[in-house]
Amino acid sequence: MIKKSNLLSNLKYDISSGLVVFLVALPLCLGIAMASGAPLFSGIISGVIGGIIIGAISNSHISVSGPAAGLTAIIVSAIFALGSFEALLTSVFIAGVIQCILGFLKAGSISNYFPNNVIEGMLTGIGIIIVIKQFPKAIGSDVEIGNGLSIFADLADTFKDINIGVVLISTISILIIIIWDNVKFFKKIKILPSALVAVIIGTIINECLIAINSPMAIAALQYLPMFAIH
Repeated sequence: MIKKSNLLSNLKYDISSGLVVFLVALPLCLGIAMASGAPLFSGIISGVIGGIIIGAISNSHISVSGPAAGLTAIIVSAIFALGSFEALLTSVFIAGVIQCILGFLKAGSISNYFPNNVIEGMLTGIGIIIVIKQFPKAIGSDVEIGNGLSIFADLADTFKDINIGVVLISTISILIIIIWDNVKFFKKIKILPSALVAVIIGTIINECLIAINSPMAIAALQYLPMFAIH
């Protein structure tokens, strides 16, 4: 556990580092929650709780904890198997307690016995599943991708319902991420991650389409509350 005397010794650097981690984690937490079929707000909560608890009890000064994209496919299947999001939260809490106990027992060394090829293969497979599951959302289709051999039939059905506006914003967002991560000029702006830039620019483009009443505009799903004095 980090000593209290050291908490304020590097406050200047901790604030700037915390801001960068926040900007990176925010779109990541939202994206993982959406891909997992969980409420978006749960992604933010998991990022906050993970950062506070792990930061308080961990011996590492540079660890960053939060939702992991590699577990997305597992979470989706767990929600389906358990039958409700509430049951999933209970199982996650129990798993967290077990993980903390294993951490205090220094059981993390067991992971050294797992071959890297097995872990990389598992993560690659999960990544492919995530891409396939999110493809309908990238083209504006409401088709839900199933499991097993039905995946190919479901993918074919997604092309029957395409939203040009969604395709436009998805394409621009992907290009922004690729350019932002590969062009030297943008690499210097470390405080803004490419995913966050894509979210901001994509939102601005859609708001412009809404303002001009374009048929390509995507209807907003959330609105800020209206405040009025009576």
